[in-house]
Amino acid sequence: MNPRYSLVAGRAAGRCEYCHAPEAVFNFAFQVEHILPQSRGGGDQDDNLALACSACNLYKGDATTGRDEEDQQTDAPLFHPREQRWDEHFRVDRETAEVVGLTATGRATVSRLQMNTPRQRAARTRWIQLGLFP
Repeated sequence: MNPRYSLVAGRAAGRCEYCHAPEAVFNFAFQVEHILPQSRGGGDQDDNLALACSACNLYKGDATTGRDEEDQQTDAPLFHPREQRWDEHFRVDRETAEVVGLTATGRATVSRLQMNTPRQRAARTRWIQLGLFP
């Protein structure tokens, strides 16, 4: 486990900092990921680390941008949990359990991280019913 896990998880209040999945319902710890990937010059400083569920971390990989389908912009920057507020870029549609991007950054992040797969929406529906999300 990453030695900074406790700091990063505490700061994230036990939620994926991208899709807001609650870590408490998983049977394993979320991952400490580099917001600006090391392969792109990012370091190990605390302000470059975020808590990410496996799905978000896997789909993000070393990407820093994504496609905003609404504006057909292919290089919109991904959400940066240390510099941006989640609720300014995303909202949750409680009827469909989809994470909706409100800005180019939000839409690009939803698209790149594939936040609305059927499996994720089904899980989010349960979390909403149980009062665990958002």
